[in-house]
Amino acid sequence: MEASRKLTCRQRQVLFSFFLLGVSLASAGELRRYSVVEEREGRSFVTNLVNDLGLGKLEFSRRGAKVISKGNKLHLQLDQETGDLLLMEKVDREELCGHTEPCLLRFQVLLDNPLAIFQADLQITDINDHSPVFLDKKIVLNISESSLPGTTFPLKNAQDMDVGQNGIDSYLISSNSYFHVLTRKRSDGKKYPELVLDRALDREEEAELRLILTAQDGGSPPRSGTTEVHIEVLDINDNAPQFDQLLYRVQIPEDSPIGSLITTVSATDKDIGVNGQISYSLFQASDDISKTFSTHPLTGEVRLKEQLDFEKTQSYEVNIEARDAGTFSGKCTILIQVVDVNDHAPEIVLSAFNNPISENLPETMVAVFSVSDLDSGENGKITCYIQDDLPFFLRPSEENFYTLLTQKPLDRETTAEYNITITVVDMGSPMLRTQVNVTVEVSDVNDNAPAFTQTSYTLFVQENNSPALHIGTISATDSDSGSNAHITYSLLPTHDPQLALSSLISINADNGQLFALRALDYETLQTFEFHVGATDQGSPALSSQALVRVLVLDANDNAPFVLHPLQNASAPCTELLPRAAEPGYLVTKVVAVDRDSGQNAWLSFQLLKATEPGLFTVWAHNGEVRTSRLLSERDAPKLKLLLLVKDNGDPPRSASVTLQVLVVDGFSQPYLPLPEVVSDPTLEEDALTLYLVIALASVSSLFFLSVLLFVGVRLCRRAREASLGGCSVPEGHFSGHLVDVSRAGTLSQSYQYEVCLTGDSGTGEFKFLKPILPNFQDHPLGPEMGENSSCRNDWGFGIRLK
Repeated sequence: MEASRKLTCRQRQVLFSFFLLGVSLASAGELRRYSVVEEREGRSFVTNLVNDLGLGKLEFSRRGAKVISKGNKLHLQLDQETGDLLLMEKVDREELCGHTEPCLLRFQVLLDNPLAIFQADLQITDINDHSPVFLDKKIVLNISESSLPGTTFPLKNAQDMDVGQNGIDSYLISSNSYFHVLTRKRSDGKKYPELVLDRALDREEEAELRLILTAQDGGSPPRSGTTEVHIEVLDINDNAPQFDQLLYRVQIPEDSPIGSLITTVSATDKDIGVNGQISYSLFQASDDISKTFSTHPLTGEVRLKEQLDFEKTQSYEVNIEARDAGTFSGKCTILIQVVDVNDHAPEIVLSAFNNPISENLPETMVAVFSVSDLDSGENGKITCYIQDDLPFFLRPSEENFYTLLTQKPLDRETTAEYNITITVVDMGSPMLRTQVNVTVEVSDVNDNAPAFTQTSYTLFVQENNSPALHIGTISATDSDSGSNAHITYSLLPTHDPQLALSSLISINADNGQLFALRALDYETLQTFEFHVGATDQGSPALSSQALVRVLVLDANDNAPFVLHPLQNASAPCTELLPRAAEPGYLVTKVVAVDRDSGQNAWLSFQLLKATEPGLFTVWAHNGEVRTSRLLSERDAPKLKLLLLVKDNGDPPRSASVTLQVLVVDGFSQPYLPLPEVVSDPTLEEDALTLYLVIALASVSSLFFLSVLLFVGVRLCRRAREASLGGCSVPEGHFSGHLVDVSRAGTLSQSYQYEVCLTGDSGTGEFKFLKPILPNFQDHPLGPEMGENSSCRNDWGFGIRLK
């Protein structure tokens, strides 16, 4: 029977060790409780959270479930694939909770997207793995022989680390004829033995007794522990010590120094002598009480031996025994209430942190954290806050959990990083605080288009440039970062169909450098403009554009071109000069143009060579060829001049003009002598004023003389026409070979000439020479010009100067 009973108990223990209580999960705001037997091996199954939370495995994995334990003491492990909640290692209930019952481990299950927090408790169920133990191997009792039957004698109780039904259940005493044991229960639920006298003792018959006291727990199978009870029978001492009060109530702050006086107990004994001498001691004190408190045996002072900790133990029940020299003793109880002081700063536990945060997003979760304080009352009340000048705010959630959120969309271009200080302050005195710094980075989105440094660019390039010449650089910046700020440049299509932009300009897509693809010609293209685009590599890409204007600068690459007199005719043109011409007579005007511009087109005229040196002068600025003196008989009838037309370029370009002049008798031609006014730029300001006055008077005089001369010449010409019999001038238009030099070169006036020779003149004498004042297009040169004429051309010319 005994073997069968042991086998049954062992089976019950095995079954009990694998027993797991079920868990009923309610809504996210309710407390869930699981249960597991202590001493289970690591990775033992607790529950399946996928089923308990009513989630599918995919959703459970997507929401990133986490298990968070108070104080970050990780006793549980979550399998993310299956959702199984497992024990990480073997759990010892006595180590975790001591005598506290029930033994609960608080933890939370945290889910993201959306945020949900489930509170849960893991209850560690006790197994009977500790036997009762007596602190003293021997209990000595001095019992007077005068003790009456029924007298009780309290005995020191045994200690058992197990709780509940596995704790001490009963006490037994070995078989004897004097005593039996009663099992009593204190106010805290602990059981202790009392020895009850069954019949009176007789010291002379038996002076001492040795009994075995057994403490047995209620486990299955039960465990037990024993100690020896040594009873010495004494002579009569009929008065026991009596305390002033049976119950003392004391409050003491937890930060009281070691050695502080808790209270002083006092007891009296009516006996005298040795039987009236009282000594005080702790009675039935546990290890914790024995380490924490001490009692002076003579004075009854109870003092502090070890630092108190309210967060560990809030109250103590201390039993004091007053024993006289005889066999009697009295007992009292001290209830010590530990008063909390603010000796613990609040704690912050960061559970989730989302970093970096994308800019331009509305309210976004940055972090989830919990706060706690081990103190109680006002000392445990906490306030949480962050800086006021940040675009973030705190939102409280379940049971001291807070969520850090963005208050508005962030702008990385304004602030790329935030340093957030989370401050937790309790309400104690003095207040204690804890701060945690969190750095939040703002990630970039492509919300800024590239911006050119200028809205338009003007570039200059000299004509006849070499191909692939770098003519300038455009630049754009982007406030974004990374690929969102990487800029590529491109030429935008032009709206001018005649501008072949792709054959003129190319651009480096990486740095915005512009290159001329071919040599440019100022005379063909002076300026052109186009748009350039800058595009980033964001998604979607953003772009902007700028106007680029290219100005082609002129180079002196064209020599002057002589319009009059033409140099490519079949025969050189001959100008007629009356022998009676006065000095300053206008022989002809050389007209030339230059395709260049600016100073490259400023022309100057120079007489290089003449048959009669000193007879002619050429005005350097307008090309007028005039006589410088009167003709003499020694001068040749046919004169040849070589003139040079030169521009003002660097280096200068030039062209030569060959001019033949035929001196004729009896021919007069009005001329407009234009005196040269030489100005010296070094003259003083007063001299310049004088010269201007003289020049104005001279011009006025010359104008008056010119009018008189013009009238005289007209009268003379009419008289000469009458004597020569006239000159037939055919009506009609000039030949199409007429050259119009209006606004060409540096001419300032308009001149037209008509030359007519006698048809039967064998010597080539002039019939007349007259200026044609009307429009030359209305008076073409007739075919009457003979073969022997000194100026034979099939084309006429008119020069209009403006």
